[in-house]
Amino acid sequence: MRIASLIASSTEIICALGFGDDLVGRSHECDHPEWVKRLPALTEPKLPTDGTSYEIDQRIKAILQEGLAVYRVFADKLEAVRPEVIVTQSQCEVCAVSLSDVEDAVCRMVSSQPRIVSLEPNDLAGVFGDIRKVAEALGAPECGARLAASLRERMATVESTARRFASRPRVACIEWIEPLMSGGNWMPELVAMAGGASLFGQAGKHSPWLDWDDLRAADPDVVFVSPCGFDIPRTLVEMPLLEKRPGWHELRAVREGRVIVADGNQYFNRPGPRLVESLEILAEALHPGALPPRHRGSGWVAWPRA
Repeated sequence: MRIASLIASSTEIICALGFGDDLVGRSHECDHPEWVKRLPALTEPKLPTDGTSYEIDQRIKAILQEGLAVYRVFADKLEAVRPEVIVTQSQCEVCAVSLSDVEDAVCRMVSSQPRIVSLEPNDLAGVFGDIRKVAEALGAPECGARLAASLRERMATVESTARRFASRPRVACIEWIEPLMSGGNWMPELVAMAGGASLFGQAGKHSPWLDWDDLRAADPDVVFVSPCGFDIPRTLVEMPLLEKRPGWHELRAVREGRVIVADGNQYFNRPGPRLVESLEILAEALHPGALPPRHRGSGWVAWPRA
C-alpha cells in the first residue's frame, strides 16, 4: 500500500501501526521517526515561519482574512508518488494542511484516485478514535485496537501513580505566548491525569485566547509553557516576553520556581502516540522529586534555567 501523510501526528500513527515502510510522502513538518525526513515533502507553508510568536500570529491572521489557506499542497508531487491513501486533518487551518486543499489537489492532478482519510481529534477519545480510523483505512483494524489499548494502558499507569500524590497543583497551560493562548483540546485531560488541575481551556474545545489579567488573578501554582510548533530552544528565546508582563514576578509559580518550558512541537501539540510521553512529562514537572525525571532536558526544562 502506498500512503501519503500530510500531518506529523498521522505519520507517527502510521509508523506506530507498523506501516512506516508504506509511506511514500510526508508533510514538511513530519520529522519523527527521524528517517521519514528522507521521504519527499508534499506540502509547504505559504508564509515565513521564522520570527516571534507575535509576527507569526499576524502573518497567519492576515492570510486567513484573505480567505487563503496557510499551507500549500504540491499536486504534482502527489501525482509522482501515486498514493493509494492520503491522511490529512480537518481540525485546524493553522496546524496543518486542510482537507479542502487536499481534495482540490487530488481532483486536479492525482490519477491514482486515492482514498482520503481526514482526522479531527478534539480530545483524547478523538485521538484514540483516529488511531483506529487510520488502521481501518489501512486494512488492519486489529492493529489500531492493539495500539490504542497499549497507549491507554500506559497512560493509566501514569494516572494511577499521580493519584497517590497529596498535592494537586493548579496549572496554567500556555499554548501561545504573543498573543496569549491557553491549552485546550486534550491538554486539560492530560493535566488531570498527571495529577494537576487545569485553570484554563476545556477538554474537547479548541484552545482559547487568554487574558493576562485573568492569569494574574488565578495566580497558578505552575505555569506550563508549550507553544504549538515551538521546541524548547525556540520557546526559551520568547520567555522574556512573559517576564515583561506586569506582575509576572509576583506570580506564585514564578516566586516558587515552578515555571516549566516544554517541547510543544514534538509532544503536546501532536495528537498521536507520543501524547503518552507528553503525559509523563507533565507528571514529572508537576511533581518534582516524586518521579524519575526521565524527560527532563529533552522534553521539558525549568525556567529560568540554572
